[in-house]
Amino acid sequence: MTHCPMCSRWDTDHDLRITELPHSYVILNRDQFFPGYTLQFTKTHVTELFHLDRDVRSALMDEVSAVAHALFAVYAPAKINYELLGNMVPHIHWHIVPRFSSEPLWPRPIWAEQHIERFLLPDDYRNQIEKIRGALS
Repeated sequence: MTHCPMCSRWDTDHDLRITELPHSYVILNRDQFFPGYTLQFTKTHVTELFHLDRDVRSALMDEVSAVAHALFAVYAPAKINYELLGNMVPHIHWHIVPRFSSEPLWPRPIWAEQHIERFLLPDDYRNQIEKIRGALS
């Protein structure tokens, strides 16, 4: 792949950075229609979990679990959704999405139908990021 948008995402979305972990980066998704929607992606460009060494893969899954646990602590959702697709952006990345039974798309997948994107003010992004960081530490 000549250009991978995920490989540069840590730099291009610097205002959405939550944390850097040993094997992955974690950022808040700009569209917050689903409050707490977070992206977590591998530091190295790799497209499949089986391409990773067993120890790295295991550590990476622990990182994903830690992020999900932090989101659960901050948002108290009914469920956490984990999406690892890679069809459009072939770089391992998870869409980690707190889901609530009160939302209009519940219980369908977040891509079940179009929604109006919800963008926050810069201070609101920073507040959400700080809450998630606090729950991670």
